[in-house]
Amino acid sequence: MSTEVAFEVKNVAKYYDKVKALDGVSLQAQKGKILGLLGPNGAGKTTLVKVLSTLLLPTKGTAMVMGHDVATEPDKVRQQIGLTGQYAAVDEYLTGLENLQMMGRLYRMSVKDARQRADELIKQFDLEEAAKRPVKTYSGGMKRRIDLAMSLIATPPVIFLDEPTTGLDPRSRLTMWDTVKKLAGGGTTILLTTQYMDEADNLADNIVVIDRGKTIAEGTPDSLKAKVGSDRLEIVIGKKSTVEEAKKIIGGRDVQVDKDKQTVSVASRGGVGKLKEVLSRLERANIEVDSISLHRPTLDDVFMSLTGHTATKDSSTEEAKKKKGKK
Repeated sequence: MSTEVAFEVKNVAKYYDKVKALDGVSLQAQKGKILGLLGPNGAGKTTLVKVLSTLLLPTKGTAMVMGHDVATEPDKVRQQIGLTGQYAAVDEYLTGLENLQMMGRLYRMSVKDARQRADELIKQFDLEEAAKRPVKTYSGGMKRRIDLAMSLIATPPVIFLDEPTTGLDPRSRLTMWDTVKKLAGGGTTILLTTQYMDEADNLADNIVVIDRGKTIAEGTPDSLKAKVGSDRLEIVIGKKSTVEEAKKIIGGRDVQVDKDKQTVSVASRGGVGKLKEVLSRLERANIEVDSISLHRPTLDDVFMSLTGHTATKDSSTEEAKKKKGKK
């Protein structure tokens, strides 16, 4: 394991009888970077987080965190990590400050050090006004922030964030994104699991896409989007003209039309030059253009091209396992 690699997974599998929660996943994250783990519910994201955080033993394969094996050195791994799950794990009857101090004491900090660290995190996460209020009075976004703060009480070099913005309103999501960026900027290595494409696009330095327990793609957001195809020009044709006429004038094989929306879409491999060329052709042919826009491939497009479906919610592997156990 390279000294520049914070954590690494090699051919990790996790089986529950005939259910393959993970089926040979491999990935690694460089120190100080954000690795996005992208996939729908049921893809195996949470299972992988549990393996990396020593909550589950892999059926096969190896997982290393800061040079320590999760299977043979779990105590050393736990000293290197912080974990924020899908749901805030806080005591709602304690205040935010009390939650942080309690976590500090569980890490065997002195009373003085626990108080000092709690004060630092309260300021860092902009919770000073709510610090002495019971957490049950907090908004969803505030609960997620205090939950993340608790995972940082011991200043771990590696943080696992399992869908940290699920259920948050747009403003709270943006606040959480800003917090995650600041953590990475300070040198913390982050594994971010998400099913939100825009979240992975905005935060991740590198992305691993998994589906049904398997790794299906890896790369930077831009490199993954480049695999889908080029940018596209979308032209809305005026009512005095038809999309068939516009398509004929533009020419080429890569032209798509939508009669209902009165739009023509064409690949824009030539950038601005292609835009000028298309507009000139339409103008010379007296084709009326209402509007024109440039659309870049998104991670939604990537996921659709890789899996044939969008990253929508479905039954998670953990839920399926629980139901199986009840029968």
